[in-house]
Amino acid sequence: MIDPLWLMLAKVLCVFVFLVLTVLFAIVIERKVLGRMQMRPGPNRVGPKGWLQSLADGIKLALKEDITPVGADKVIYVLAPIISTVPAVTAFAVMPFGPEVSVFGHHTTLQLADLPISVLFILAMSSIGVYGIILGGWSSGSAYPLLGGIRSTAQVISYEVAMGLAFASVFLYAGTMSTAGIVAAQDRVWFAFLLMPAFLVYLTAMVGETNRAPFDLPEAEGELVGGFHTEYSSLKFALFFLAEYINITTVSALAVTLFFGGWHAPLPLSLLPGANQGWLPLLWFTAKVWGFIFIYIWLRATLPRLRYDHFMALGWKILIPSALIWVLFAAAMRSLGNHGYPHWEAILAAVSTLATVVAVVLLHRQFSAVRGDNYEPLPPPVATYEGSFPTPPLPQRNSPRLKEDVNG
Repeated sequence: MIDPLWLMLAKVLCVFVFLVLTVLFAIVIERKVLGRMQMRPGPNRVGPKGWLQSLADGIKLALKEDITPVGADKVIYVLAPIISTVPAVTAFAVMPFGPEVSVFGHHTTLQLADLPISVLFILAMSSIGVYGIILGGWSSGSAYPLLGGIRSTAQVISYEVAMGLAFASVFLYAGTMSTAGIVAAQDRVWFAFLLMPAFLVYLTAMVGETNRAPFDLPEAEGELVGGFHTEYSSLKFALFFLAEYINITTVSALAVTLFFGGWHAPLPLSLLPGANQGWLPLLWFTAKVWGFIFIYIWLRATLPRLRYDHFMALGWKILIPSALIWVLFAAAMRSLGNHGYPHWEAILAAVSTLATVVAVVLLHRQFSAVRGDNYEPLPPPVATYEGSFPTPPLPQRNSPRLKEDVNG
């Protein structure tokens, strides 16, 4: 059934408004949550309790002076933020928000477009978006933005391989690459429980794919000033920022679609009559998406930035081999199911849980191992005199060379 033109335009407008509003709220919520986690006040000046801070920041960016470096390639410099933003918005067109509903007498699904290869379309859009980053860094005419763009290219290539392998097991059990078909295949059990290792690989890869902490190496201000967008200002910088948060929303929605049942209600709400009908599933979908956005915020507040060689080793030496092994095992279990083996689904869920527990234990040991011989004892405190200013101890004052100099 083909929707009338006015309904298609209304869907396009609703998707765009949903993304823009999600970005505005995500920025201010992230700053408030980070402030709460780090025991400091977040935005609390603009609007009621600071909730209009993102809107004020957007207006400020629009009114700032637009500066173009003298040595920049002006055409590519202007096109780069557009190349990053347009694919980010377009990728959301294939996300199913809910089931079929009635809009002014017309029956339509809450989805802009349903392609037979919707997931591959999303991967293609995310791959095109990275061109905006590398071209923005190259066209700026500066070394540090170029380094940030090169980092982002290597990062996306590395983690898209692991992400594609995580998708492969989902395709095996859904029997389709359509996002609507994958959601329909999870009406009984969500793939996050059957394919938990694939979900963990995707969860890690999606953070690396969107250049977010602790994988925000393309814009590491410590060594690259600001990364690929160092030379950008005003609306061009705002477009890069908008693309980043839209990509976060897109990969979060994709995680919900592939592994958490899409717009299906969670247990025990799914047992209620009408929980998966009408407009109510839109609420479940939005709540799940915000759950993954909160994970992004939590990671940023908790974990420090990885070193670049550690980050690349995580992708090539851990994620990709793990995802490949899991795809082979999932394919074997699917083959058993096709040949009539009755307990293949229970075995798959048990092995999925066991593999996840083992992975979490190994990661916990890796990151919590502390060796006492790596730390030198602190020097003894320097004696202070009565009435003197309480200065912190200086290790140099206790060194043998300084004592020799003082004693002549």
